[in-house]
Amino acid sequence: MNINVVYFASLRERLGLSEEQVEISGEVTVASLIDLLVEQHGDKWSEFLRESQVLVAVNQEMVERDQMLSGDDEVAFFPPVTGG
Repeated sequence: MNINVVYFASLRERLGLSEEQVEISGEVTVASLIDLLVEQHGDKWSEFLRESQVLVAVNQEMVERDQMLSGDDEVAFFPPVTGG
């Protein structure tokens, strides 16, 4: 099954990618998707995606990293939100 992965704001700039399709099989959580992305793209991605402040949404709903994924889900990664 395919997952559409989207990267926003400074994550998109730092990773050099705005969106990608990732094929997964079996039961997959957000955390295991991150592991797969790091395996595919290299250690640089680990420091960005494994940051505890990075926010994750599945199908436009904020979730924790233990959220289960299914085919055709959209997973979006956001940098920490700051404001003032």
